[in-house]
Amino acid sequence: MKLNELTNSESKNRKRIGRGPGSGNGKTSGKGQKGQNARSGGGVRPGFEGGQLPLYRRLSKRGFNNYNFRTIYATVNVSDLEKFEEGTVVDIELLKKVGLIKKELDGVKILGNGNLTKKLTVKANKFSNSAQEKIENVGGTIEVI
Repeated sequence: MKLNELTNSESKNRKRIGRGPGSGNGKTSGKGQKGQNARSGGGVRPGFEGGQLPLYRRLSKRGFNNYNFRTIYATVNVSDLEKFEEGTVVDIELLKKVGLIKKELDGVKILGNGNLTKKLTVKANKFSNSAQEKIENVGGTIEVI
């Protein structure tokens, strides 16, 4: 096959509007009755929303904000873990049951505020460095879920 022998197999005749019966595009030529879009030169510019403030003016023009997609943790302080018995396995279900957290949200994070004197096994999604130190200094263990 040579370049001069190539043919366009997808060629399609253009729509001939305003041509008599049978075409289905006679009389008003597919433009309906009257109105702005039926007039010659009629229609509205791209992005026009009928006078409503257009999308390109509603959106902020600079910067990006990840606020809607942030990760939110339910937080529990080390001092709150003091209420459990020594040797308890503290997990998310137990924290909900006791009432230290209402919802799990995107996970549970243990923060290092306060002191801990009991040896516990704590299971959570995240630990702050100070919380990790305080739990391990007492002889407890942490497990990241």
